[in-house]
Amino acid sequence: MVLQGDGESLASLQIKVTSKIAAVDLQSLPKHSQAPVVVTPSGRHLDSGAAICRYVAAISHTNVAYSSTDSLVMSRVDSWIDFARLLEAPLASWLQPGSAQAQQYSQAAAKARVTHDLTVLQHHLTMATFLVGDSMTIADSQLATTLAGPLMHLIGRKQQEQLPSVIRWFTTCTRHPALAPFVGGFTMCQDSIGWKAPVRSQHPSTPPKQQRPADLSTQQDQEMQPVDEDGDVDSPTASANGPAVQPVSAEKAQKASKAEAKQAAGASDGDQAGASASEDPDKKAKKDAKAAEKAAKKAKAAAKEAERKAQKDAGPSEKKKKAKDEADAKKAQDAAELKELIDRARATPKGQKKDITSNMFKGYCPPAVEAAWYDWWEQSGFFKPELDSDKPPFVIVIPPPNVTGSLHLGHALTNAIQDTVVRWRRMSGYNVLWLPGTDHAGIATQTVVEKDLAKRKGLTRHDLGREAFLEQVFAWVKTYGGKIFGQMRRMGISVDWDRLAFTMDDNLVAAVQEAFVRLFQEGLIYRENRLVNWCCTLHTAVSDIEVDHLEVKGRTLVSVPGYTQQVEVGVLTSFAYPLEDGSGEIVVATTRPETMLGDTAVAVHPDDDRYRHMHGKFVVHPMDGRKVPIIQDAELVDMSFGTGAVKITPAHDPNDYATGKRHNLQCINILDDDGRMNANGGQFAGQPRFTVRKTVVEWLDSKGLLRGTQDNEMSVPFCSRSKDIIEPVLKPQWWVNCQGMAQDGIKAAQHGTLGIIPSDFKATWYRWLENIRDWCVSRQLWWGHRIPAYYISLEGENAGAAGTQYEQMDRWVVAKEVQQAQAEAQKRFPGKKVTLSQDEDVLDTWFSSGLWPFSTMGWPNQTPDLAQFYPGALLETGHDILFFWVARMVMMGIKLTGKVPFKQVYLHSMVRDAHGRKMSKSLGNVIDPLHVIEGISLEDLHDTLTTGNLSPAEVQKATAGQKEDFPDGIEECGTDALRFALVAYTSQGRDINLDIKRVVAYRHWCNKLWNAIKFAMINLGDVFVPAGDLHNPQQLPFGCQWILSRLTAAVDSTIKALHEYQFQSATQAVYSFWQYELCDVFIELIKPVMSGGDAATQQATRETLCTCLDVGLRLLHPFMPFVTEELWQRLPHPPSNGNPSTTPPPSQQPIPSANGSHAVPSENGGEPSQSSIMMQPYPEPQQAWHNPEAEEHMQLVDNAVRAVRKLRNDYGLQRQRPQLFIQCKDRARGEVLSKLAGEIGSLTSCAEVTVQQAGVAAPAGCAPAVIDDSIIVHLLLAGILDPQKEIDKLQKEKVKVEERWNALKKKMATADYAGKTPAKIKDVDMENLGKAQKEQQSLEQQLHDMKQLLH
Repeated sequence: MVLQGDGESLASLQIKVTSKIAAVDLQSLPKHSQAPVVVTPSGRHLDSGAAICRYVAAISHTNVAYSSTDSLVMSRVDSWIDFARLLEAPLASWLQPGSAQAQQYSQAAAKARVTHDLTVLQHHLTMATFLVGDSMTIADSQLATTLAGPLMHLIGRKQQEQLPSVIRWFTTCTRHPALAPFVGGFTMCQDSIGWKAPVRSQHPSTPPKQQRPADLSTQQDQEMQPVDEDGDVDSPTASANGPAVQPVSAEKAQKASKAEAKQAAGASDGDQAGASASEDPDKKAKKDAKAAEKAAKKAKAAAKEAERKAQKDAGPSEKKKKAKDEADAKKAQDAAELKELIDRARATPKGQKKDITSNMFKGYCPPAVEAAWYDWWEQSGFFKPELDSDKPPFVIVIPPPNVTGSLHLGHALTNAIQDTVVRWRRMSGYNVLWLPGTDHAGIATQTVVEKDLAKRKGLTRHDLGREAFLEQVFAWVKTYGGKIFGQMRRMGISVDWDRLAFTMDDNLVAAVQEAFVRLFQEGLIYRENRLVNWCCTLHTAVSDIEVDHLEVKGRTLVSVPGYTQQVEVGVLTSFAYPLEDGSGEIVVATTRPETMLGDTAVAVHPDDDRYRHMHGKFVVHPMDGRKVPIIQDAELVDMSFGTGAVKITPAHDPNDYATGKRHNLQCINILDDDGRMNANGGQFAGQPRFTVRKTVVEWLDSKGLLRGTQDNEMSVPFCSRSKDIIEPVLKPQWWVNCQGMAQDGIKAAQHGTLGIIPSDFKATWYRWLENIRDWCVSRQLWWGHRIPAYYISLEGENAGAAGTQYEQMDRWVVAKEVQQAQAEAQKRFPGKKVTLSQDEDVLDTWFSSGLWPFSTMGWPNQTPDLAQFYPGALLETGHDILFFWVARMVMMGIKLTGKVPFKQVYLHSMVRDAHGRKMSKSLGNVIDPLHVIEGISLEDLHDTLTTGNLSPAEVQKATAGQKEDFPDGIEECGTDALRFALVAYTSQGRDINLDIKRVVAYRHWCNKLWNAIKFAMINLGDVFVPAGDLHNPQQLPFGCQWILSRLTAAVDSTIKALHEYQFQSATQAVYSFWQYELCDVFIELIKPVMSGGDAATQQATRETLCTCLDVGLRLLHPFMPFVTEELWQRLPHPPSNGNPSTTPPPSQQPIPSANGSHAVPSENGGEPSQSSIMMQPYPEPQQAWHNPEAEEHMQLVDNAVRAVRKLRNDYGLQRQRPQLFIQCKDRARGEVLSKLAGEIGSLTSCAEVTVQQAGVAAPAGCAPAVIDDSIIVHLLLAGILDPQKEIDKLQKEKVKVEERWNALKKKMATADYAGKTPAKIKDVDMENLGKAQKEQQSLEQQLHDMKQLLH
């Protein structure tokens, strides 16, 4: 390999050193060009110093240059090489003031940049011998050769004292055989202050041999990244992975100097010497000065034009292209590194612990962090309870999702809340069992399988027969039933998967049969012909929870399955019934005119004088001429509604059915199971119900009986599964008498054996149970728990068939086995030949779900699980199923086991979108939790709409909604951020308006946690082992005392909030500690200590920092399990557990029962384990850490800091470090402020903080801020800002604000504003007016302060 160019330049020296380290032969040839060029054996020319060094390292036969072949390590080496390269330009302004590089920097800006970067380097090297790893790499050689010059000439002794780690590292590097010949054996700068440009005897570009290390040669323009015009630099910060090197803004080069102007003026003088010999000297001097000024302007203009032309011709395009290429290359490199990181994490063998020995990645990456931990937790048995444990049990059963369902935000919320509680209780010393499972979901599962069967084979279930169809359903469940389990694992839920239950498991089937038989034998289950919610599409009765209600204001067209045209609802039709005696008519009104075919009475109010003469009379039904009585009913009839007369159809309306019961009316069913008119429909028989709705009105009109139609506001019931309109239909079904069991549920809540949280729902609980109706448990399905009831048919008789209106209710026997039923039937009909037919129906899904808390424990058998883990401690679910599921579990639990199945019920709220709207596919606001965890593009979001059953119009509407809410798709947030957001949103009694932007914010917060641990790992070092002894916090530095006091307060607040299920308060306590106290204050306070404090103070600070991180991560773990595990595993831990300061014993906080009694964990429970954070004890408040005085003093500091930061913000101070003066009238507070002046300076970025006694004036040129009646802070702006420029800027801003204020006033003064402007807009205008007024006042104050600086 051949090196051409100036062999004495810095770039050439770096290349030579690299070649020596890499053991690569290098031949140097002289060349007139100063920039080095390397010619490779293949003839390729490399002309970038950094590129040449990387090439040399790459062709080396050893790994010495990079110290490793690991791509992450090599990436960190490259980052430090870039760090060294970016230092060259600012250093050139001092070491080579005439070079091209030097022109890009003012010396002041260059000094600031170099000083900052040396501070970054000092922080990194505090706990490291070399830049990357344990041996020298080309990064060390590159940076050492770059810093040799400044350390010889610029960095004075005072600054050297602040850089002990840098000096130690540099000395180590210079002793290396590869560097010693080039940079060894020279003396550090001896000047006290330093920063004086070296005196040169030659042209700056030709360095003397003895000063070789001090000189810097120019490199190509593409390597230059200068600061901006004010000297501001995008400062890189060090990390465990290397410096975050950022490009800096370009500064325009000087156009023409005064020297050039004088030179031009001198040339002019020479040309005119003879002509001006006789001129007056004074005049000549003035003339010459004028000519010189003119020439200077001309030169300056020419320079500007030349620069503009050069930029237009080539400069900007080349620079932009190079910048883009570099950005693209960096982006590609980052993506490759990230992919490798994720792939490496995911390559962890299933169930094994993830290897985290490599250095931390530069930022938080959810896929890499979340990989492998869950499988390891599960494989290690961390989710399982201990058998025969003397720990108090904490048992919770998961609300079983549909077996073929998929995760939605309701599940995600449930999972997040439950897992938070479960992990907290497990860490607090309880023997936790969280039991998972799924529900067979009768209607939902059968429907999806029937659709699949029809689509694939064109068959119905009836074509297959019951047994063959059920085989198809079980096969479907086996294939698709586990999907949701994988999604639940993604949420990190710590359930005992070995106890996974399914409502169709054999033991749960046996429990359902046992419960049905027992309740039947006690007379609580009975058979009766009553109204049910009938779905004509599904051919089954459905529960109230499966009925949706559409509210309409009037005439509305809706789509109904099976009808090609839309159906009209929201219309009130009036028609007349003629009186039997011919004396007149009575007019009734209905929204369902087709039901008049089943009318069996007309009701009026007994006190209605309009109809008093009709009492006891009859009307004639116009279809078949039958007599229909006019009855009096004060309970049903509202005299003020309509005509005051009401048609009664007992077989098709719940209210009419109750009225028919009171008056013993005939029930005429006019519909078959398909929703067509049966034989009772007369001439309309066989017609679909909504066709009859039209034809019957036309028929009434033809009879002269129609009296008109009008719009009517009403609620239309729809089946949530099929979207068909529900029909109340009379059916013989099995019913549960709930009256007595409901009273047991009421007493449980009243006596405190059942706690309902939030307590507001107690009123709902009492209201529902006090007004409970009997429960229909029959479903006309094949998939589910077939009812263990058998219908008896006797040989030779023609009895009514089961399930029809003619069945004989006393012909049913109930038994778990058919043999038992046969014996019971023979006993009932001795000597007769009986035939048994099992009921074709299955039980309502809620029946088996009502047994869930104890059937999953082995009931009705007396199993060890039932004895140890029943009843449970908590049930967590949504408030929308308080009655449908919770109440039924309580009622059946008390009835069948004698115990309330759980001590407490926590009811979470509904999840809505950011606008407060209910989640709806047609709105496009339904969010799949996995899309939040993994991220999704807008295009892919749109694609999800086409996989459902939305109409084209609905798809269009949903697409627009998605585009509005997620214009850029959904950013990858990770599981922890989603969990934390959902739990943080959870406030008792309020719905959750989930804004995805907030989840994204928590994902960024995870990055802050990541960086906090990175900072700790840099400053703790590889050899640090925490002693775990913080029993005497009063001996610690002030900042350590304060943060420990805040930590124990956060622990106390979090635990109290968790006990009260105040999840919003719990997350706020944890978040505030990490964000506002640990990261924003404590870490900032200790940075100067870690870089320059004494050894004892540093050690105490390290102990405190490690304790805060350990306790803080354990405190946060239940909310964010993945990132806390990843970070906790990286922390150093004490050699032994058990110290109360760092590893508190198991929580003595009890599980509160509903009535306030407590069960305390055993003393020997919760043995700590170092293997996982989830097996560590949950933190407890430490009284020894509580320090009110430190908190009071820090509050004083915080008040000052806030005031100063506001001043800095008001005056646009960013990197400037002004002086701060604090006037304090109170002597005691002044002493505190004086003592903590260093802390104030660190938190406000002030160069010096001076606390003044009362009466001592602050220097002129200060901006004041009043904290209270005894403290005023003064920020010295003189010398920092140009007052006149600031005044001009503020005046312009003031004009803009005044124009905005005047425009608002003018708008609000218009004549139509008060009457026509919506209230919401008025509120916004008033708010904006107030803001503008406050801005005016603030600008006035700032102008006043700036004008003061002029005097």
